[in-house]
Amino acid sequence: MSKNDKLLARLLSQPADFTWDELLRVLRQLGYVEQAAGKTGGSRRAFVKAETGVIIRLHKPHPGNTLKQYQLKQLIQQLNIATT
Repeated sequence: MSKNDKLLARLLSQPADFTWDELLRVLRQLGYVEQAAGKTGGSRRAFVKAETGVIIRLHKPHPGNTLKQYQLKQLIQQLNIATT
């Protein structure tokens, strides 16, 4: 099992300490690219998969770096929809 596979499995297990940096690695592995933020981007981030046009929108956690449980659940749900 590669590092990327382990990281994806970690995401799917919904750990309480999943970080934004880990999320970025998973999304890049799956072919998502962070869309350039506009004037009011702030903590809102959008990730686009060019092949399918699927957009995943998330708020970057602050002041910490750990994602909330609801964010992990939403992300997993969106990834499941995007792959079916």
